[in-house]
Amino acid sequence: MNGRIRNSEILKRVVSAEKAAELIKDGMVIGISGFTPSGYPKAVPSALTKRVNSTGEKMKLSVYTGASVGPEIDGDWSKAGIIARRLPYQTNKELRNGINDGSIEYTDMHLSHVAQYVNYGILPKIDIAIVEAVSITEEGFIVPSTGIGNSVNYIQNADKVIVEVNENQPIELEGLSDVYTVENPPCRKPIPMTAPGDRIGTTYIPCDLDKIAAVVITNLMDKTRPLSVVDDVSKAISKNLIKFLEKEVSENRLPKDLLPIQSGVGSVANAVLAGLCDSDFENLTCYTEVIQDSMLDLLRCGKAKLASGTSLSPSPEGVLKFREDIDFFKDKIILRPQEISNNPEVIRRLGLISINTALEIDIFGNVNSTHVMGSKMMNGIGGSGDFARNAYLTIFTTESIAKKGCISSIVPMVSHTDHTEHDVMVIITEQGVADLRGLSPKERAYAIINNCAHPDYKPMLLEYLKKGLKESPSKHTPHLLEEALSWHVRFIKTGTMKNN
Repeated sequence: MNGRIRNSEILKRVVSAEKAAELIKDGMVIGISGFTPSGYPKAVPSALTKRVNSTGEKMKLSVYTGASVGPEIDGDWSKAGIIARRLPYQTNKELRNGINDGSIEYTDMHLSHVAQYVNYGILPKIDIAIVEAVSITEEGFIVPSTGIGNSVNYIQNADKVIVEVNENQPIELEGLSDVYTVENPPCRKPIPMTAPGDRIGTTYIPCDLDKIAAVVITNLMDKTRPLSVVDDVSKAISKNLIKFLEKEVSENRLPKDLLPIQSGVGSVANAVLAGLCDSDFENLTCYTEVIQDSMLDLLRCGKAKLASGTSLSPSPEGVLKFREDIDFFKDKIILRPQEISNNPEVIRRLGLISINTALEIDIFGNVNSTHVMGSKMMNGIGGSGDFARNAYLTIFTTESIAKKGCISSIVPMVSHTDHTEHDVMVIITEQGVADLRGLSPKERAYAIINNCAHPDYKPMLLEYLKKGLKESPSKHTPHLLEEALSWHVRFIKTGTMKNN
């Protein structure tokens, strides 16, 4: 009996990646495990790419994931012309190019919505789910690896399931998962969680044995993304965040050990959170989507006691360090389906501090987190909206400038709106903090410009606001529509938002 595959019937279904890939046909809908480039299948997608490239076979698939996945899927499938439609989130350059040149249809979604869309048949039905596992239990249940995402829902709704049992993933990952499913409405029951560390489900994903059409044994590493070095700008943002949180504690709006922390993905978010390792805060908890290097460091240094997420996705160096310390983390990390990690009910009940990254923010507090210059998709909204709308405290961070100062991240009007002013409570840049709670639009504008804008752009922003207050026909939100997006137009034409 294979130590990873502990069901004798399932052992009979072990095949090569190439044989399993033969199940995939043109026009199918494929549901894929993983969340960020972590816990996603690798061998079967690579075998399909090889087949299509070598034979010229027509292959157009609709691909559903948890969030971004590795280059074996988002990159190689995009280059091979395999992806016709993709949802709900991505970070891959080749895929992004296909989305922006119009050859790939992309549905950018709140991550908490995907499972219900699938369960209710709002999205086309899944033909095959391809999921990565640490092991398969005696009962034939699937033990997920480092990224659960939407695996549970895809397995439940797929006609067939292909399982990649990855022997490269530490067997010690068994026990980290807490799999709980939510019924469809009406009369949906409450999710029985009142603390980030509550375990309410199973350590495996139940699966009908008859659904498992093929099992592939692999030994492949996740291609997780490297993280940038923490620079001076990120350190300044982090210091401003910590000062703000300390003030909230001093004014009795937060407890001394804060509330559960959610942090977005990527280098900036990781760097901002890293500053908490040197803060005076203790006994912290994290309830988030992705557990990155800085959260693992918070656990290591004893500042945090628990991290709950749907994906364990450190940098390549962080993966190696995690594996060395895996026994230390066993009782400190919980991995959940994203329908739970991103669930608005749970986010509101736990009272999270939500910290996410913005591309640009306008002077009235609207946030663009997805589109460059209004139309070029970067990655997607991901889970930021799930948390921003429902958290106790919603914070957006950004560097005040981009492109070596040619772009101001604080603008008169965002070129695309992902988070409206109604959901944005606090803005933090390396320049300072704007607390927008309880302010009118005009008051928000002065707070954002004076505290968060870069000195190169502050006079221009104040001039726009002053002119708006004088010339706009309505003074509540004093926009000048003929000038509101002129900064973006100027950048497109001249390469800078500055007045030359």
